[in-house]
Amino acid sequence: MYYSAGTYEAFAHPEKPEGVDNKSAYIIGTGLAGLTAAFYLVRDGQMKGERIHLLEKLELAGGSCDGYRDITKGFYMRGGREMDNHFEVMWDTFRDVPSIETPGVSVLDEYYWLNKHDPNYSLCRASVNRGEDAHTDKQFKLDKESAMALSKLFLTPEKDLEDKKISDVLPDSFWDTNFWLYWQTMFAFQRWSSALEMKRYLCRYVHHIDGLPDFSALRFTKYNQYESMILPLVKYLESHGVRIEYGMDVKNVIIETEGDKRVARQIVYVKDGKEQTIDLIEDDLVFITNGCCTDTSCYGDQTHAPDLSGVKNGCGESWDMWKAIAAQAKHGEYGDPDKFCSDVDATNWMSATVATSNEEIIQHIMNICKRDPRSGKVTTGGIVTVKDSTDNWYLSWTINRQPQFRSQDKNMVLVWLYSLNTNKEGNYVKKAMRDCTGEEVCQEWLYHIGVPEDRIAALAHDACNTTTCFMPYINAFFQPRKESDRPKVVPDGAVNFAFIGQFAETPRDTIFTTEYSMRTGMESVYTLLNVDRGVPEVWGSKYDVRELLRACYYAIDKKPITDVKLSFMEKQLLHTVMKKVKGTDVELLLKESGLIE
Repeated sequence: MYYSAGTYEAFAHPEKPEGVDNKSAYIIGTGLAGLTAAFYLVRDGQMKGERIHLLEKLELAGGSCDGYRDITKGFYMRGGREMDNHFEVMWDTFRDVPSIETPGVSVLDEYYWLNKHDPNYSLCRASVNRGEDAHTDKQFKLDKESAMALSKLFLTPEKDLEDKKISDVLPDSFWDTNFWLYWQTMFAFQRWSSALEMKRYLCRYVHHIDGLPDFSALRFTKYNQYESMILPLVKYLESHGVRIEYGMDVKNVIIETEGDKRVARQIVYVKDGKEQTIDLIEDDLVFITNGCCTDTSCYGDQTHAPDLSGVKNGCGESWDMWKAIAAQAKHGEYGDPDKFCSDVDATNWMSATVATSNEEIIQHIMNICKRDPRSGKVTTGGIVTVKDSTDNWYLSWTINRQPQFRSQDKNMVLVWLYSLNTNKEGNYVKKAMRDCTGEEVCQEWLYHIGVPEDRIAALAHDACNTTTCFMPYINAFFQPRKESDRPKVVPDGAVNFAFIGQFAETPRDTIFTTEYSMRTGMESVYTLLNVDRGVPEVWGSKYDVRELLRACYYAIDKKPITDVKLSFMEKQLLHTVMKKVKGTDVELLLKESGLIE
């Protein structure tokens, strides 16, 4: 497997890999990583679909990319996915996956046209005083110390950031900046999250710094992630004869070490309450989704809080399987699951889905986002963060294009909200969010969008239906770590198995994205089958001086560098540099970026 850039290989079709007709594949998990691995086995690996077996514990494919309607409780969306124009693997995949809604076009075409016709941007990024615009005004408000610390983090080698928290590398003043408000709520980072992962995000999305305050950098699907991404992929695979076997609770993959060679020999699983096995030979390829951010999700509804009695550090089917596999390693080559799943107090947050058709509530929404959510177009453009809630639940909410479900009533609006602090009482509801019914969660949200207090209880009860989900491991991949804590996609010496998903290690890309999961799926197939085509490299904006200068300009809130507060010595140094670059391409680049006039 190797990386490539440009269109030469992007549009090429690889030759059929040697020996593929003798091989079979077993894919554990049907999240985006597993479905993508199956896709590349079919399209580029040219493996017959009937030789590909997807093993799924649940009765529905999609993993964490879900979205469904419980006929008795309502709509559930545990989370949402925002995309980037440089998700290279994702678009390589979906350009060949047919739309299930528009005949004759691909999912990529459909998505591209949608976001061209209805570009995403926010008109209110944060609110205060129960629904007033907080007027962050696209400003980062970075003080000099914070700006310098971010620059240092950007340049620090990953090896030097292993096991460090963000709070270890950034000053106290940083927590009061708009930059941290945007960053924390958009990506769900916490002060104790991994400094290494934050560096990756900074490097990966430096070309989007101008779109961070108003979400103009983002693109969204038409419907919820399940209907927009998972269903088309599943239908593509099924049309090629790929089988999904549901109710398959995989407990372990037995791996033998023979000198420097590692071979998966058996899959151990439980189906219908009975433990069974699948014996493997070297031509049987195994793709393992190790770990899951939505493992042990706890659901609530309008009248019930989620039941958290089963939540225990380190417990969950995906973690148990990974631990069983990791225990077979001689030198930790299958990663360290305990690094990610041992502190649910640090890794949890909670989301909710509010369904309403009430005109009074919709008017309060429109007062904030300045758009009608029933228009079928971009509404909030991303999350609206409630600044008054930062010391309480730390609530944010969003309304994507409606309808979010094909089955949704045309007058219904679905609101998704989440809170980073599930253990603190609300501003209005004096309870921790994790202890609240859906109705109580709705009350807190109604309070923050400005609904009169004497109307809150009645509207939450009569005009809304709210479902909730507490996710103990949703931020597990942000835990401080070493590189070796996540196994390589294909460990050294592995003959017939690979790790895929958010807890496998691939360089430069960022977890908690659709692209990361899909990239591991592609890389695993290309490596194990020796597909002779390059995997598109992670977009290299961090190496583009134009993007770096542009990022500096926006980071200092669009001021020329001469307007920045500098010490006498710094001013003298700047003067010397300006004299040196005068009349050069460097001067032109500085002018084009806005850093000098």
